[in-house]
Amino acid sequence: MAHAHQPFRLLSGGIASPVLLHVPHSARHIPEQVRTGIELDDKALELELDHITDSHTAELAAQAALAAPVTPWRFVNGLSRLVIDPERFPDEREEMLAVGMGAVYTRTTHREQLRSPDVDPEPLIDRYFRPYAEAMTAAVDERLTATGRAVVIDVHSYPTAPLPYELHGSGPRPPICLGTDAFHTPPELLAQAEEAFAGFGGTGINSPFAGTYVPLKHYGRDSRVSALMIEIRRDVYMSEPGGPAGPGLTALASALATLVAALSGASEQGARA
Repeated sequence: MAHAHQPFRLLSGGIASPVLLHVPHSARHIPEQVRTGIELDDKALELELDHITDSHTAELAAQAALAAPVTPWRFVNGLSRLVIDPERFPDEREEMLAVGMGAVYTRTTHREQLRSPDVDPEPLIDRYFRPYAEAMTAAVDERLTATGRAVVIDVHSYPTAPLPYELHGSGPRPPICLGTDAFHTPPELLAQAEEAFAGFGGTGINSPFAGTYVPLKHYGRDSRVSALMIEIRRDVYMSEPGGPAGPGLTALASALATLVAALSGASEQGARA
């Protein structure tokens, strides 16, 4: 049985499934050697974790995988994004560097100091970021080899009210935000997601968060890799900022399973992996 504090886990799905549910921000665990470099006291750190963690999204993906006719693959981060954020560019391309939230955060959601601004990010990037990126790239390559395509569904959540770190927090905050990429999100994928999540009070596109995760090896190069980010407003399924999940979680898992089934061609296969 996989340990919850492993840096990341690839959980097997059906051999014929092209779908990879990516859950990068659901965990709260921070290794002790990383904790020593974080300047918040324990109480402040717990509150920051409440704000920054996409709570219960790993459970959401797990429930969806169980409900889907063809089991998707799941790639789940076992460490907090305060260790490293695997979805950031590890260099100057990352716009969130402007608020101290590149691959290694130096600022909190409220723009307070998390780490020394002079911290060298390279040791954390070497130890945690690059192995994660390599493993995610390999997982996508495995789906391409097995099925000829890969569909990365990025599973996130976001707070009902904007937090100070958000660069684009003034726009709409729909119950379901769908993040797209001009190259990797074909219109049919977006339409399938809009249909699957139609029952939660509305979907929007790229607001307050835009884009989606694609490994750099494939990004902008391989059209066989399609991708979509699903950002769920937290009041739809949980008590904020870091409280328990509510009944909305089960309904969301059902919607995600419906999307997975459509992407897997499950209605035609009619078989469970």
